[in-house]
Order: sequence, then structure tokens, then C-alpha cells
Amino acid sequence: MIQENLRTVEDRICASCERSGRERGSVKLIAVSKTKPVSMLQEAYDLGCRDFGENKVQELVEKYEQLPKDIRWHMIGHLQRNKVKYIVDKVYLIHSVDSLRLAEEISREALKKNVTVSVLVEVNVAGEESKFGASVSEAVSLVEQIAGLPGIVVRGLMTIAPYVENPEENRLYFAKLKQIYVDIIQKNIDNVCMGELSMGMTGDYEVAIEEGATYIRVGTGIFGERQYKAE
Repeated sequence: MIQENLRTVEDRICASCERSGRERGSVKLIAVSKTKPVSMLQEAYDLGCRDFGENKVQELVEKYEQLPKDIRWHMIGHLQRNKVKYIVDKVYLIHSVDSLRLAEEISREALKKNVTVSVLVEVNVAGEESKFGASVSEAVSLVEQIAGLPGIVVRGLMTIAPYVENPEENRLYFAKLKQIYVDIIQKNIDNVCMGELSMGMTGDYEVAIEEGATYIRVGTGIFGERQYKAE
């Protein structure tokens, strides 16, 4: 199943890149592996996946210990400040930095562990109350503030678009994030290496690619429906 699903996702990525005049290499696929057993991650790894995304710190740490060390781990879920210390030396990229206080904690822990942590600033482009992220009006100033912290580098922006039946409805949100990204690049802020736009999930990644996504986060499209453990 995973092999078939990956082939389908790959075909769709290629088609989206072709439609938007982009090179296939400009889009990176993150296999969102939250709630999935290590055996399924290993299967995806054996099929060539190297970027995996987790929502929970504990799950990321447990899987990190059991799987090959060349995996690039992405923290894509909301990150609590008291959990930062467990992952700063394990993650390739934290996608969900949504406040200066969280960035300050990442900076402190990065200095303690002598690492430089790459982060994306999460922007709640759609303004959904149920979602985390800086507002559109706060995004640029938050990037500027985080850029001044040691041990942390802002690599780009991330958003979680609304759940919709028709992916076209999210195009305006992806386009808006791209516009903020371009505005930040033009400011030439020190310690900001804007190169990444993390946007698009199983239901809308094709539209996200057409609007400039460099990372897409696909879980159900690769691993099938999520299995939640019974409490």
C-alpha cells in the first residue's frame, strides 16, 4: 500500500510542478508519520523517504531512537516550551514556531546543546481561532525578533490551511503566505535565510505546489487513515 501511495503522490507532485513551471527538485515531501508504527516508517524509509514529520515530541523522540540516523525529522505540531529541550538536537527543522517566547526557549536550549536550530515561523493565514500561528499582521515583526536570537535560524514560513472539500478554496491562503515570504526576503534581515515554504497537506498539496510550496506534508496520502490508540 505505501509503495503504491508514494507512487501516486510522486506522480501528482510531478504534474503540479509541470503545471506551474517548476523543477521537481524544488519540492520536498515530508511523510507525516504521527500515530503510525515504526514498521510503517521503516517501510517508507526503505522506499526512499528521508523526511518524516511528527506532531508530538514524545513520539518523535521514541521513533528517533529506533530508526536510521540519516532521517530528517520535522516537528510540525504545536510545540510547548517545556518540551523544547528534548528535540533541539534531534530535529532537522521545527515548522511550528508561533511566538517569540517559544523561539527564546529554542535559542536557550540550542546554546546549551551547542547546536543551531533551523525553524519556520508558523502563520495562521486563514485566521482560524482553532489554529496556532502568528497573525498575518504579526508575521514580519515576529521573524525580525526571532532573527536576533543566537542558536536559531529562520528558514522560512509554514501554514496549516483550513480543512476544505475543494482544495481550490485554499489557494488564496497559500498565495498570501508566499507574498509574506517575498516581502520578508526583500527586507534582507540578518540571520534569516528565507528558502522554505511549508504548506499543503494530503487534501491540497497540489494547489500548494502551484503557489510555491517547497515542503508539502503528506500523511494520509502515504500511510492511509490515521489510527488513534484507544485511551
